Amino acid sequence: MGVLPGKSLLCPLFFIILLSEGHFRWVDAQHCVWYGECGESEKVPGKKYNCNYTGPPRPLDSKGYDLLTELCPGYDYGGRRLCCDVNQLNTLKGSLQLPLQFLSRCPACFFNLMNLFCELTCSPHQSQFMNATKFTNDFNVTNVVEVEYYIGQTFSNAMYNACQDVQAPSSNVKALSLLCGKDAKDCNATNWIQYMFNINNGQTPFPIIPTFSDAPVAGYTPMNNKTYACTEGLEDGSGPCSCQDCTKACGPKPVPPPLPAPWTILGIDAMTVIMWISYTAFLLTFIGAVVGAWCYSRRTIMSEYGPILDSNNPLSLNSDNPDQVNASCCEILGERFENALRILFSAWGSFCVRHPALVILGSLILVCASSGGLVYMRITTNPVELWSSPTSQARQEKDYFDSHFGPFFRTAQLIITTPLNDTFIYSPYFGGSDVPFGAILDKGILHQVLDLQLAIEGLIATYEGQSVTLEDICLAPLAPYNNNCTILSVLNYFQNSHAVLDHIKGDEFFIYADYHSHFLYCVSAPASLNDTTMLHDPCLGTYGGPIFPWLALGGYDETNYNNATALVITFPLNNYLNDSVRVGKALAWEKEFIKFMKNFKNPNLTIAFSAERSIEDEINRESNSDISTIVISYAIMFLYISLALGHINSFRRVMVDSKISLGIAGILIVLSSVSSSLGIFSYFGIPLTLIVIEVIPFLVLAVGVDNIFIIVQTYQRDERMPQEELHQQIGRILGDVAPSMFLSSLSETVAFFLGALSNMPAVRTFSMFAGLAVFIDFLLQISCFVSLLGLDARRQEGNRLDILCCVKLPEGQEGKTDSFLFRFFKKIFAPFILKEWVRPIIVAVFVGILSFSISVVNKVEIGLDQKLSMPDDSYVLDYFKNLSMYLHTGAPVYFVVEDGINYSSPEGQNAVCGGVGCNNDSLVQQVYSASLISNYTTMAFTPSSWLDDYFDWVKPQSTCCRYYNATGDFCNASVVNPSCVHCRPMTPSGKQRPEGEDFMQFLPMFLSDNPNIKCGKGGHAAYATAVELYPKDAGVGATYFMTYHTILKESPDYIEALKMARILADNITQSMGHKVFAYSIFYVFYEQYLTIAHDTALNLGASLAAIFVVSTVLLGFELWSAVLVSLTIAMILVNMFGVMWLWNISLNAISLVNLVMCCGISVEFCSHIVRAFSISVKKNRVDRAEEALAHMGSSVFSGITLTKFGGILILALSKSQIFQVFYFRMYLAIVLLGATHGLIFLPVLLSYIGPSVNKAKVFAANKRNAGTERECLLNY
Repeated sequence: MGVLPGKSLLCPLFFIILLSEGHFRWVDAQHCVWYGECGESEKVPGKKYNCNYTGPPRPLDSKGYDLLTELCPGYDYGGRRLCCDVNQLNTLKGSLQLPLQFLSRCPACFFNLMNLFCELTCSPHQSQFMNATKFTNDFNVTNVVEVEYYIGQTFSNAMYNACQDVQAPSSNVKALSLLCGKDAKDCNATNWIQYMFNINNGQTPFPIIPTFSDAPVAGYTPMNNKTYACTEGLEDGSGPCSCQDCTKACGPKPVPPPLPAPWTILGIDAMTVIMWISYTAFLLTFIGAVVGAWCYSRRTIMSEYGPILDSNNPLSLNSDNPDQVNASCCEILGERFENALRILFSAWGSFCVRHPALVILGSLILVCASSGGLVYMRITTNPVELWSSPTSQARQEKDYFDSHFGPFFRTAQLIITTPLNDTFIYSPYFGGSDVPFGAILDKGILHQVLDLQLAIEGLIATYEGQSVTLEDICLAPLAPYNNNCTILSVLNYFQNSHAVLDHIKGDEFFIYADYHSHFLYCVSAPASLNDTTMLHDPCLGTYGGPIFPWLALGGYDETNYNNATALVITFPLNNYLNDSVRVGKALAWEKEFIKFMKNFKNPNLTIAFSAERSIEDEINRESNSDISTIVISYAIMFLYISLALGHINSFRRVMVDSKISLGIAGILIVLSSVSSSLGIFSYFGIPLTLIVIEVIPFLVLAVGVDNIFIIVQTYQRDERMPQEELHQQIGRILGDVAPSMFLSSLSETVAFFLGALSNMPAVRTFSMFAGLAVFIDFLLQISCFVSLLGLDARRQEGNRLDILCCVKLPEGQEGKTDSFLFRFFKKIFAPFILKEWVRPIIVAVFVGILSFSISVVNKVEIGLDQKLSMPDDSYVLDYFKNLSMYLHTGAPVYFVVEDGINYSSPEGQNAVCGGVGCNNDSLVQQVYSASLISNYTTMAFTPSSWLDDYFDWVKPQSTCCRYYNATGDFCNASVVNPSCVHCRPMTPSGKQRPEGEDFMQFLPMFLSDNPNIKCGKGGHAAYATAVELYPKDAGVGATYFMTYHTILKESPDYIEALKMARILADNITQSMGHKVFAYSIFYVFYEQYLTIAHDTALNLGASLAAIFVVSTVLLGFELWSAVLVSLTIAMILVNMFGVMWLWNISLNAISLVNLVMCCGISVEFCSHIVRAFSISVKKNRVDRAEEALAHMGSSVFSGITLTKFGGILILALSKSQIFQVFYFRMYLAIVLLGATHGLIFLPVLLSYIGPSVNKAKVFAANKRNAGTERECLLNY
């Protein structure tokens, strides 16, 4: 310790301090500890030891003046007499390149750091705070091979505080994660400085042992120079650090708004309370009204021939003056309209029966012509086309992103777990607490996983005779300099090499470093090119980019990656816009990948996997497997229709009275209407969807078969009048029932066509195809089917067998009887439900169900669980399950700045960037602020910012931006060539941000620069696709800034993420005054859910409005009848929501299609009953309701309810979860709710508040039936 006597002599002078140029300086310089460089470092190749020197400071060579000013601004150390030479300054500059590139974005942080190293390297006062403790002799020179450095605790804490928040934009992490040897959250002032002075960091040539104290230690006065806080500007004019790099500069941390409190009354859900109160009030009022009416009716003595209850001035059929009627104008108009329809349809029906060949042939020609369009049929299976409208915001933003930056890459991904439960403890050799490792990180397991990964890399697929390998299609961001594929795998920490995984340092007694220590280092500094262990292996992946642990590991807690229970391996593949050949190659390789993984077996590994094509493949497979289910379902319905149409009077005439051939013809007509609809739209190039193919036949079958049953059963119950021919009878029957069919069909058609106004392609396509199919079906039924009915009636009258028309039974008179179902409805069902004591119970029950449904409408979940879209036996289900169980980060999200920002101007730069001098509400700053409250905003990290990294890259202090002086071409930082010069001069203006021509001159170089050990800021890997340059590099077009969403598991998470990203993008747009939007791959699928509640209300509201208008007109302008039809259908729809809530059916495009269909089918259940009621001439509402139910109820029940019931039950056997949930459950609910409302509730409602009898219709009926048997029947 030869320096100590000197210290004691000068001790009194230590207390005299001079404040010079803002820094404390000791008056006496003391002496040096070293000077110059000597021998090669044994520990760090390429580095040198400093020479031992205890003399006074020496003047710096003039060649080093600029270098000293660059590295240690403001330090001239009294005439530049220093303890270092130019070589030491150059070594210092080279060693500090990475800290410079990552920390210089915060001037105060970097100034303090350089203060630490400048004092260490060059200070003329070295002997006051440094002590050389070990030396070696080398060729007659003494090398300093270890020193102690006494550092003030105040200084070290202040330096750390100024740097702890500085961001590394390209990596979405804090810079200290890359510079501290561990995760930034575990870094502090002490271990950061210890790491920088540790020889294992690859930069420090000999150990520097820091001692931290503010008080003198062992005669040494710790270096405690002045520091700057990150909120302070420097004397050279540099401003304070930005909020992103300095939390203290941000002001208060943003606080998310509180979640809205649930709407409750007395702690109970408010809707439940309101509906209970409303229902109770209704019951009391209703019961009171019923009791009052009953008491009044008991007091009133009425004649058997008294007035009709609901008419003050009735017109009895036995009226004394039948030639006079006191009807209103609307009643007369309605009767005339009704009569016109009756005459029209009667004449048309008679024509069809008289000319069957002409009608059938004409129908056949039209159907064939329409169905001819099927040759142009296209089926859309692309999920984007199915769920996202081309005019929607998400679709337009996706198209913008794809056209400017290329489509989002495709992915093949593995999630690997192990059935082994062993955990093991790693004990670091150099001290520190034991670290537990999960079984999946066992070296043997990792070797097996690496074998699998390498086997996948070696897969060879075939596309059009050509071999396709992973290298042909993978994402290789550094190509052509580095063609290695991007593989986001923890094995890439070990360069995807068995040898590197087995790399250890140790002796026969101890292991100093192995894969454990390398793993622990890499998860904290994934972009490091040299770990701090004795291995000195790189962490950077072979493709030239970092492997972030949250992307490659799963099932860990917080950031304890060593506890991971799953490995995630992702192979990003290039995607192409409008390039079917290259996309075809990717699809071929993915197919081979899926085949390989399905056949892969390893008892120690449990693997869930998926490729980009997996979901579409599985949906197609599901559709094919469901064909058998659909065929069986339709076959059962066809069989029932064929058998149920016939009315068998006796066993002898079973083949005469059956209507199998007519039933088959009716089914063919239904299918013809579907094929005609598909063909017509295919002519116009409108693509079909699987929903159309699966749902529309079911819908048209429900609507069409109902009409068939009504026509046939009305004919079967009708008695031919004297002198009436067959064609006249069928014409008359058609005149009676066709207006009802026209009412239901037109209502459904208009309702469906209004549904086509929806923005959702799946709903719009379904509505268009369904509307046209229903209308064509109606036209064919009143023409072709009526002709066929005439032919079948002639066959039956001629005693010819069904199907075998040539065979004729001997003549025999059989009595005509009503069908069992008709008798049941007429004699039992209708009288029972319309009993005086039953009706109030029915109303109370149905209004109660309605009240319950209203109370849960707002509780129906929105979205579509993607697991439901897969078959029960799909491998993708395991992948979805593991995805939500193990993954710890969400999808990437890009904030896209559209073309038009001038990045060459300070205003344009400040509106976007996140460093010093940038606006507090800049794009990067706003996304950063959002990431601070990620639980609310779903933004997980600070965005990667090409602009901020470019500013750091182009700084003259950095070795990154250089060019060949002779040619002007870019010179990479790793090139050693004296002709390479810095892009910008080391002048005050040169240190500022580049503007104008300077900005565009060097930006292409930045975007082509690959990161390396001397320059980690090269932008090629991170930003090559993020910046769109104009032709000839004339300017910057559209750009993006990427971050990640937090982990998203269920539909509500994705919907909320989209909503928050858009809010944030809108805020940025407003503050910048320029269009910015957020884009992520899932937005196009989930955008529909932002407005689906509104779309549902609009679609169903428009459909109900259409039904109301059509019903009003076609019921003869009876407004109240139309109101009752619309009210009942509305009740069915509301009750559907109640069923959806009870049965866990979410609201999405599929369920919305079903609700629109429910609206259409409900018309069938209701309109026929209401019309039968409105034209009934019975004496009171109860009798009219009973007659309507008896005559129409059996046809509706047999035509829809029974037809559908068998077919629906088969759907429950489907392997498809979508079929089970959205088709079986919803169809069953539609049929049951429709049948109960149409056949139970609606007749009861009509018996209470049905429309009054139309006097004009009664009068017309009286005149029409005068002198016929029908008059006698009616009078009776």
